[in-house]
Amino acid sequence: MLQTVIYSRVMDPTPKLTEPSLKVRVLVVDDNTTIRSACEEVARALGYAAESTSDRQAARTLACRHLVDILLLNVPPGDAECLELVSEIRMLCPQVVIIGMTTSATLNSIIDAMRLGASDYLVKQFAVGELSTVLERAAATFASLAGARTLREGLRPTSGFGSMIGHSVAMEKLYRILSKVAESTHPVLILGKSGTGKELVARTIHNSGPNSEKPFLPVDCGSLVPTLIESELFGHIKGAFTGANRSKDGLLVSAEAGTVFLDEIGELPLDLQAKLLRALQEKKVRPVGANHTVPIKARILAATNKDLTAMVENGTFRKDLFYRLNVVNLRLPALRTRREDILPLTAHFLERISRQNGKKYTLSDDTLRTMMQHEWPGNVRELENALEHGCAVSTCGVVALGDLPTQLKQEGLAALRALVAPGKAEEPSAKVQVKSIAELERQAILDAIRVLDGDKLKAAKLLGIGKTTLYRKLKEYSISDAVPA
Repeated sequence: MLQTVIYSRVMDPTPKLTEPSLKVRVLVVDDNTTIRSACEEVARALGYAAESTSDRQAARTLACRHLVDILLLNVPPGDAECLELVSEIRMLCPQVVIIGMTTSATLNSIIDAMRLGASDYLVKQFAVGELSTVLERAAATFASLAGARTLREGLRPTSGFGSMIGHSVAMEKLYRILSKVAESTHPVLILGKSGTGKELVARTIHNSGPNSEKPFLPVDCGSLVPTLIESELFGHIKGAFTGANRSKDGLLVSAEAGTVFLDEIGELPLDLQAKLLRALQEKKVRPVGANHTVPIKARILAATNKDLTAMVENGTFRKDLFYRLNVVNLRLPALRTRREDILPLTAHFLERISRQNGKKYTLSDDTLRTMMQHEWPGNVRELENALEHGCAVSTCGVVALGDLPTQLKQEGLAALRALVAPGKAEEPSAKVQVKSIAELERQAILDAIRVLDGDKLKAAKLLGIGKTTLYRKLKEYSISDAVPA
């Protein structure tokens, strides 16, 4: 029996949950007055607002008016009217977490609960500890779902400056500086960790400036051997080196009045640093193998993820070149320091991927929460790659937790385990083991497939679900196709 005091007062069958509450709101629906009274008291002891009723239609009305967060509902086996009510509440009020109470734990009653979408399950008679554990788990689920809904409301692409995305304080400050430096022709040094979008900032400066119609020419100083960098930047004459079958203008010349973007400038060898400094000071370059100079008009934007100040101190980067490039410097914030930009960035990338693939992609709630909680050491580039990976392996257009890259998936699963099994929750009584409906559903599917020697069509019929639903559940619960073996 329920281990609680039975109160002598007669419970009013009409619930009082008529005003919004800051507490989690629990509504108990059962014909048994003693059960209702006891469940109310356990819920209140946990700090929740609780009322009860025997009127199912009153429960439906309150749930649909968003005045119920957790519905603790008696579901008698075979009660079609009750099953219909639960199905209707699940469809009309998806924010409500439903806990089914029944006197029977047969396979049929479990499958009924699976179909209805109940979050958890209790078998009468249950102990106070069991009820407390299930209520706390339901409250955690409600909080998680509410958080996911809030996140999803912010999941829409928003423009920032040019093609840049984000409206955090750090990005708004960056935009104000960009709008000013774009109008000048001074060199700009762009600093930031890998993946923060240094080239995008450089392109934004170029595209927002007066010479946006001129070329934008990027050079990765870390990917080319020194001789090739020199030829790329300054040009060469015919016969200057093996393979130089014709003369070629360097990028500093061919950019005309456009922009040359020197990415990873910290990788430039010291001898080339000296030649670049001379070119910037004199506004002319000497092509490799030539005796003459050529005037240049290009604007120089440089970027690095290294600490150039420290490199100057240890002699690996020229101080005079550093000051020549560092007329204006922009330091890009790491993504973890501007978490409010994760949602608009995610929406932007999803929209682009959907447009490229001709298929609409969305994120599951668990995926969305995981992406908001991740530290993103690879910054915006890591976020973009994670979404491309998820969309590539998703089979239904909804990027589930299992579709994410390994590290993100593991972080998400760990968060889910912490959510459904909070450390402060009481251990269930040894008499009855309380399992979530998801655990029961997974076990029922496994048992059906094994009994039928792997015939999934027959298993779906036995479980009373469609083939598509079964395959979706197999993926959701990570059940291998090789189960029967």
